Amino acid sequence: MQQFRETVTTIHDASHSNGLSIKDHTRNGVRVLTVRGEIDDDVCPQLSTALHIEPGTQPPRIIADLSGVTFMDSTGINAFVTAYHAVTTAGGWLRIAAPSPPVEHVLHLVGLDTLIDCHPTLEHALTA
Repeated sequence: MQQFRETVTTIHDASHSNGLSIKDHTRNGVRVLTVRGEIDDDVCPQLSTALHIEPGTQPPRIIADLSGVTFMDSTGINAFVTAYHAVTTAGGWLRIAAPSPPVEHVLHLVGLDTLIDCHPTLEHALTA
């Protein structure tokens, strides 16, 4: 069984009426964003900030764990598309892990799951 090292680096607390929170931590050199709540126009700036990469850093490796996201509208989709392009341009990758059924439906409906690798669990995303 493979062991993982986990280090919590920051906490983004974007508590709004829908209770969005984003925990940003590193696991074996991979940045994991654990997102909880609803992603809509009111809180999308916090998601975009959390997905932001600093120019000139090592090729970023980011996983967005969406298991706790109950709703995502087009602003969330746009945030992920923008992040995907920034990360791949920098030579890295972005993966989505464990989307809840409603979010998985949206990802499939708009075709985002064909652009960004989606995995059924965080563990699958970490070992892919």
